[in-house]
Parts: sequence; structure tokens; C-alpha cells
Amino acid sequence: MKEPGDQDTDGRRLDKSKSDGKRSLSSLKSASKFAVREDATDETFVEGGESYLEDDDYDTERLEGSSGSFHYDYVDNIGDSQYVEDLAPASEEVEEEVKKKISENFFYDYTELISMPFVTPDSNIPLDLLTLVHSFGYDCRKRANLQLLDSNTVIYIAGNQLIFLNLKTKEQMYLRSSSGRGIGVIGVHPDKTYFTVAEKGVFPKIIIYEYPSLKPYRILQDGTELGYAYVDFDNSGTLLASVGSSPDYTLTIWNWKEEQPILRTKAFSQEVFKVTFNPEDDEQLTTSGSGHIKFWEMALTFTGLKLQGSLGRFGKTATTDIEGYMQLPDGKVLSGSEWGNMLLWEGGLIKVELCRAARKSCHQGPINQIMLDEGEVITIGADGCIRIWDFETVDTADSIDDTGLLEIEPINELQVGKNVKLFSMIKMNEIGSNFWLAQDANGAIWKLDLSFSNITQDPDCLFSFHSGAVEALAVSPLTYLMATTALDCSVRIYDFASKTPLAQMKFKQGGTALAWVPQLVSYTGAQIIAGFEDGVVRILELYDPKGLTIFAGRKKISDADIILKQVFKPHTARVTALAYERDGEILATGSKDQTVFFFEVEKDYKPIGYITTPGPVRQLVWSSNSHPDSTLLIICENGYVLETPLPTIKEEEENRDVVSYEIKDMDIKYFHFSSVKSKILRLIEIEKRKALRDLKKKEKEERRKQLAAEMGEDGEKELQVEEEEEEEEEEPLPEIFIPSTPCHILCGFYSEPGKFWVSLGGYDAGFLYHCEFPLYDQSTAIIKKKDEPFDFRLLEDTEDNPIQTITFSIHQDMMFCGMQNGAIRVYILSQNKPSLINTEYYWHFNIHDNNYGCIKGICTSFDDRFLVTTGADSNIFVFTIFSEFELKKDIKAEVPSPRFGIETEPIPKDIEDPKAYSIENARRKRQHDKLMKEVEEIKAGKREKLKALRNEFWKLLEMNQGLPKHMQFKRTDFDIDSKIRAEIGRKTAFKIQQVEKELAWEKEKHQIGLMKLQNRFRESLESDTIVVHAIQSDHKISSYRLVKPSKYCKSKRTSLSDRRTSKLERLEKEGAGRKDSQKDTGGNISVPEESIIEKGKKFRPKTLSEIMVENQIEKTRKLILKAERAQLKIQQRKKEWEELPTQRKRT
Repeated sequence: MKEPGDQDTDGRRLDKSKSDGKRSLSSLKSASKFAVREDATDETFVEGGESYLEDDDYDTERLEGSSGSFHYDYVDNIGDSQYVEDLAPASEEVEEEVKKKISENFFYDYTELISMPFVTPDSNIPLDLLTLVHSFGYDCRKRANLQLLDSNTVIYIAGNQLIFLNLKTKEQMYLRSSSGRGIGVIGVHPDKTYFTVAEKGVFPKIIIYEYPSLKPYRILQDGTELGYAYVDFDNSGTLLASVGSSPDYTLTIWNWKEEQPILRTKAFSQEVFKVTFNPEDDEQLTTSGSGHIKFWEMALTFTGLKLQGSLGRFGKTATTDIEGYMQLPDGKVLSGSEWGNMLLWEGGLIKVELCRAARKSCHQGPINQIMLDEGEVITIGADGCIRIWDFETVDTADSIDDTGLLEIEPINELQVGKNVKLFSMIKMNEIGSNFWLAQDANGAIWKLDLSFSNITQDPDCLFSFHSGAVEALAVSPLTYLMATTALDCSVRIYDFASKTPLAQMKFKQGGTALAWVPQLVSYTGAQIIAGFEDGVVRILELYDPKGLTIFAGRKKISDADIILKQVFKPHTARVTALAYERDGEILATGSKDQTVFFFEVEKDYKPIGYITTPGPVRQLVWSSNSHPDSTLLIICENGYVLETPLPTIKEEEENRDVVSYEIKDMDIKYFHFSSVKSKILRLIEIEKRKALRDLKKKEKEERRKQLAAEMGEDGEKELQVEEEEEEEEEEPLPEIFIPSTPCHILCGFYSEPGKFWVSLGGYDAGFLYHCEFPLYDQSTAIIKKKDEPFDFRLLEDTEDNPIQTITFSIHQDMMFCGMQNGAIRVYILSQNKPSLINTEYYWHFNIHDNNYGCIKGICTSFDDRFLVTTGADSNIFVFTIFSEFELKKDIKAEVPSPRFGIETEPIPKDIEDPKAYSIENARRKRQHDKLMKEVEEIKAGKREKLKALRNEFWKLLEMNQGLPKHMQFKRTDFDIDSKIRAEIGRKTAFKIQQVEKELAWEKEKHQIGLMKLQNRFRESLESDTIVVHAIQSDHKISSYRLVKPSKYCKSKRTSLSDRRTSKLERLEKEGAGRKDSQKDTGGNISVPEESIIEKGKKFRPKTLSEIMVENQIEKTRKLILKAERAQLKIQQRKKEWEELPTQRKRT
């Protein structure tokens, strides 16, 4: 890195070039005539741009962060240049401005910064209604979401929280975001004494905390519009670089200790993944992202300090997203690519592309991180491999041919696992070891030993999580156990009271629905039912393996284990809902395939039948015990809500011969939601205007009384004049609007028999709608039905943030709502009267990520002590619910004991093939196979009868042949009806004609298509390519593909009559004429020795070989002539030297 004294002091003027114009960063930090400029383009700053700070503030704060020594170094370096005059008056104010410098011991108050829950005024809802106690999730697909603070503590982002995880004790601590809109990215100071939390929101902050005190130390503001994508400290830790996310992608360099931006520009027009300083030169930075990499330099020019960017040009190499890269000490940059090779950049161009032997890629998939450690290059790939490369080989690499590829081999490599997708890696601060922590995008944190010695430890998975959205959640009805599933094909069990993951089970397909089997079915509460994206439903049993017989040599016994108890496939698409009837007798399953299947639970989930729905099933809700009848509420995504009674269970004898499981005689009620939001808004506006008119009328009455008392009749006249002046035309009321596409129903629940509440997304968001099933009308088609809710409840601040899922406490006194933006909202209800009379008072708190953390599941524990939420951001949070009674410490869930003989029970065969038949399709297949078998048997019987008749007929023919000729029957006499054959022929011809008519359109279509292809590819050719292969060798020869000349060329081409004859044609013509003249005259004219053909050869064009031979002969002749001339010149010079003495004697 350059020092202040390294600058050129001979010149009196700064050169515009980068080499002479650059100054060391330490001197630039103290320049007082320095103003932050914003770029109008990606490459350069706009000269004369406005300061980032206001003018008045800038005059008093422009030297913050500068010291006297830096200031004098700067003046000494530039000599008598024009900057001395500018700095002279500013130097007089140094002492005053240093006083205003932020004190190194200054800290912000954490309690004033963090976001708090929102509670509606006068609601008497406690602020600590929910308290976060643990997080089981990890946003493993977020960039750089694993940072190390010391040898035992790591930090990572979980929604609106920053989690501190102790690797030894596994204890967690939490920091809240200040904006309540989520955290974008985190970073750690090189000395591990500070860490940054770059947030999301409207003009979010970057908060720098001191470690280990966790006090807010500095706050950086106005660095981007909506969120930060990456932050990085320079090697010395004095500067901080940040880059924003969409839409601005702003790159900012901060003097973070003084909370001042130094430089700012737009990094790129597309998504930027990363920004880093060069470890060897703080004046150089690199950014990379979607389809680009950009190299930046800080340079001091006439107009001040600038951040100049140079976009990397891929040239012949395919453009790629660049996730991982590394700056080399000499300024070159080594980056990864999507196809797994490494690209070495120099001067903004690709110098060489590095691959493995035989053109094999360095990694199978993108390279997510590249690092330089102890003289070795380390690459981390999405294929789960870590490879070590020789630094000298990489640094000196150069292309050796036109391909631009160079083959190298790694020194060492480590395959972490098969289903591992490494995203980032950090080195642990353990002396004498080479341990690293790795972020696995498939949901894990690994501890890796990269020492590559005889005692190297195997990769150790420290923590395992769901990857991707957590799709479903279920809580035990008896103890503090919960189950979750996700599209990562796993089902996991947790003890959320003791904050312990217990067990997990992997499958071939992702999980989409979960339900805990009620105690009426499984009295121990040990069974869980899960639905998957291929339509399969599995029943799992949880047990404590410590209760089993222990065999000698058995490994460590876990606290819980899961086994597969039963599996069946009722659907052909993803299962979206599972629900047990209130008595536990029937299970209902819903799916995206628009069916609801019913099963008889007591008889090992024997299929009862299914019904079809007008749309994909979203939710299934059985009526509670307060309802007189047990009914099922079916909520479809596309605006339909159905209610079905309990299905009739048929006897096995009645059900044996049924072709399909479909239930067609069920009495189903339908409700087709029609948008009424515009009508509601119109009514609200009318009420507002009415209230405003009443208020104005009241004010006028008071005004009239006041004027009448003061002025009498004159006051009445004056009041009339004022009323005439105040009269204004009212704005028109909002128009009635109904969206063309029905809005999706997100969730719903029963209110009373035949009535229900629903929450919708899209245009209809912002309300809860109370609906009632209309009277059944067979004359009206279901699709044409349009039903409107009869009541509604306004929900504040949910216009763009609808309720995604709803659950109630056990005592029905609280309604917990999971919002689309990851927030939790709690409404307090009247105890023992679960009605939505008032929705004005609520408790609201942002928990999950606000951009992609939509809450997928929310449940309370069996005793209302805990609340659990799962989101699309992979996070699982556990809260304690405010209670007057203290929660006992060290509580733990009780894992059900194993059933007797569970270890000897055979495990059912799982359905792993996603194309396997569903229950309905399997039954139809069986019926079809049975029917086809019966048909084949009938056909076989008919064939046997025909065969017997045919044999009898041939015998009759033979007997007829044996009779005398006068007694034999004619062959036509055996025809029963002569018209049969003609009728058969006529029917056959008619069928052929019908088929031709049916296929006429397709035939014409394909003929036209063929004609177009021929016109495009064949008709335009004079002759196609013809390849002739040798039989006894690999030689081949091919002709050219010649294109016909266009019509324009043909019209311009001269005809044969107009075309000028060639020399050869004229010669042949003259030769033929001479021969004819000789014959006519009969003269003895001798024929020339050369024939016409030989003369023609003189005029034909020479071949390339002939031209080359002639050129070589001409060159040889010239060389010989030149040599002869040189020899003659030498001889002449010798002769002159010999004659020289004789000439001297004469003189």
C-alpha cells in the first residue's frame, strides 16, 4: 500500500492519468476540499456535483476524521499546487473541527434504536405479549450469512433478528433490527472488535456494533434506497464499502468512524452480489454480480477524488454470473464462473481460463467463493467440493493457444458430502489448526479440517436445518413437540421447550402438508401424518429409542427416532391440506389436483371415496364440537368454498364392484366469492362524507347562534353570504370495481354452522369477510354462481399485506395471524366468546424477513404457553406467550415410549416413484385390467367358435369336391347373402372417407409446413452437399452447397446472345473457319503444328500450383542474377586494389 510520502513531489500540477493522478488513501482521507459526488453514469463522477452534505454543515464538518499530521503530509506532498491555496484557509479551522469529531468513547442507546412491537393505543395489550426464546431455522441461501466473531461465537441473520450462536454450548442471543424491515447483510471488522448490521427498509441504516459489549457504536445513513446487498471492511479496518440492492445498486465508501461517506456511485444496472477491497491496496475495489465484474480505483484528479470503474469484458468467453472472486497481490483478479472454471482477469480482460486436465471444469457447477490462504488458492464450489490450487501456477498462468484455456490440477481436494452445496466459508481462529466453518446452501453448518495430513478429521456437520421455505408445521396435542416439513424432502421433530432438535427423516419428494394425529386416534400422541408434493401421504411414528432392547455394540442412542408406519397415494399432485374429523373417525386430504379424499381411520385408513372441487384445495377445516353436525369446510384457492357432510361408509361387499372411488351423491354446499371491496370502500366514503356534513352543519348552527346574538339580522345575511362562498361540488364516489380474475383465498375458519370467515389476497386484501352458504339451487351452474359476504371487518395496514394463516389459542381468547410480510399480529377476543366483534385493538411485530419471509405456519402449544411460527425464509421461531404464571425452567418434552414389538414390525414398502398410481388410478387400472381380461376371454371364446365353424365349412367344401360334378354345388351357392360383402366394402370405404375428412385439416397443415420447409431450405439450393467416403481409408471428399442466384441477379445477367465471347471460343471459331476455307479452296495449306486445344491451353487461367512454380523459378532467376552481379563487383574491386600500388608509384 502506498504511503503519503510516496507521491511525486517534482511536478507542480496533477496529471490526469491514473498512474500520476492517484494519491494514497491515507492522505485523501484528510483532504479538506473534498466533497462527496454522485455519478450520473457508471464510470465517472459528474464534475461540479453537489456535496452529499448540506453546504452549511459541510463547512463545519468537512475535516472530521482528519488529523494535523495527515493534513501537513497532504500539503507537503502537493507542493505549490493549486490545492495549497484551497487548503490554507481550511487549515486554520482544524482545531475547531477536530473538537466536533465523534468521540471514540461515544455509543448509541440500543433500546432507542431497536424496533419494538406495535400495540394499538388504549388496548391494554402488554408490549411483551410474545418473547422470542429460540430459533430453529437458518437462512442458508443468503449470501455471507455466516460470520465468525471469536473461536466459539458465530452470527447469522434470521429474519429481523441477528443471532449469536455459541458453538460449544449452543446457546443463542438476539439483536433486533432497528427498521423492523429485515436485515440485508452482515460483516465483521478485521480485528473482530466490531461488526456491521446493514438493514433493509426505506433508506436503511448500517449499524456498527462493538464486540463483545454489543453496544451500537456508529450509524451510517442514506447509503441506499431499500436494502444493502454486501458490506466489506478494508484490510486496515478504517474504511467500509457497501453496495445496495435493487433498485439503485449504489456503491458507497465510508469513513465509518466519522459516519461520513467518502465516495458514491452506481455500481451497475443489474444485481450486484459482492464488493471487496484489495487486501494489498485499499485504493482498489472489485464488484461482481449478474453477468458482470467491475474493477474500481480511487484516483485524485483536478475535480477531486473519484471512483473510476472499469467493466470486465468477457470477449470470446460466454457471459456469466460471478459469485466468487479474489484479488491477487499484483492487481489481477481471479473469478469463478457458472460452469465451474476459473477466469484470470488482467486489465479488464480475461487473460486465461483455467480448467482441469482433459478440459474438465474445476468444479461441477458455479464457484461460490475464492480465497488466498497461506500461499494457496482455495475454491469453494456448489458441488460440495473444496479444492486447493498452487498460487504461483495460477498467478503466472497464460493461454497457450487460441482456445484461451490452460489445464491445471489441484494440489488437494475435499468432498464434503453428496447433497452439499457450499456457499461460503470462514476460517476459525484456532492456533495450530486449519479448521473452517462452511455455510451449506442445502441447510447445514459444517466444520472442516483443511490440513490434509494423516490426522485430518472428517467433515463434521455442526447444525442441520431446513433449506428453503418451511411449508408446514404441526404441534403435539400432549407435549412440547413440533414437526416441520419442507421441499428439501425432510420431516423434522423438535422439542421446543428444551430448544433441542430431536430427529429427522428424509424422503424422495418434498413435504407440503403436516398434521399431528389426534389423541383419539393415537392415545400416546406419537403419530404424525405428512403429505408430499407427489400426492403421497405417509404416517410416521415417533418413539424414544431408549425404551428398546439395547444390543451389545450399539452406538450412541438418540433422544427420539421416527419410523414409517403406513403410506398411500390418494392424489396425483401435491397434497395441500390434511384434517381429522373431530371424533377422529375420518381423515380428509386435499390436493392441487382439485380433489378431496376421505379415509376411514379405524380400518387402517381404508379409502372411502373422493369428491372433485372447482379449484385447487387450499385448506380443510372440520367443524368443532359446538356444531350440531360434523361438516368439512373446503377452501379452494380460486374463490370457491364448499361444505360437505360426513361421507357414507359403504360395506365392503357393496364397494367391491364399484369402478371408481368418486362420491357423486354427496350433498355439497357451494359458495363462490364475489368481490365487494369496492362497495365497502364506497360505503365507508359515504359515511365519512355524511359525518363531515354533520360536523359542518353543527358548526354552522353554532356560528349562526353566535352571529345572531352579536349582530341580529345582519348576522343572518353575513352567514348566508359565507355559505354561498363555501358551497363546493363534491367529488364523485369511488366506482364499483370487480377484478376480472378472482383473488385467491388465503385462509378461513368456521364462525358458526353454515357461516365462515375468509381472508383474501390481491385486490380484496385489507378485510376479513363473513360469508354464509346460500340455499342450494340446482338450476344455477356452480361456475356462474356469484355470492357476496354479508359482513366484514376492516384490518388496518393490510391493504398490501394480507393475513396468510390464522390460528386460535386453546381457550379461544386470542387470534394469531401470520402476515404475508413475515409479521405476527395478535387480536384479543372475548373470553369464551370467539367472535370478531372488534378488530381495532391488536399487537403487531415484524419477525420473519419482510421481502420473502411469508409466514407458512403458526401454532400454539397444547397449553397456550408457546407460539411457533415457520416462514418461507427457512426460519422457525419459538415464542413464549405472556402469562401471569411463570414458566418453569428446564422444562422438557416427553417423547412417547415405543409400542411393544415396534422393533420387530416390518417396515411398509415406501412409494418412491413419483409416477406411481394413485389410489383412484390404481382402482381404475384394476377395473380396466379386469374388464380387458373379461373381454379377452369373450374374444377367445368367439375365436374358438369361429375356428370350429371354419373347420366345419372346410369339411363341407371337401365333401362337395368329392361328389360328381353334376351333383356339386357352386362356390357362390355357399354364400348366405351375396350383398354382405358389398355392404362390408361400402362401410369400409365410408369409414376411410370419414377418417380422411377428420384428418384433412392436419394433412393440409403438415403439407403447408413441408412446403415451407422445402422452399426455405431446399428450393433455394442449386445443388446440395454430396460427401463421398473412401471404403478402405478414412478419406472423404465433399461438394459445395451452392445457392441459386436470386431473381434480381438473373434479370441483370446478360443473355447468351449478348454475352461477349471468350478468347477460347473465338480461337476455336477461327480455327474451324480456317479448316472450312482450306476444304473449299482445295489448296495445299499446311496445318499448324499446334492444335486448337493446345492453343486454348495458353489462354486458360493458370492453376495455383503453376503460379507458385513460376514464381519460384522467377525468384531463383533473380537470385542467380544478383549473385552474378555481386561476383562481378567483387572481381572488379580486387582488380582496382591490385592496380592501386602501381598508380601510387607513377604519382
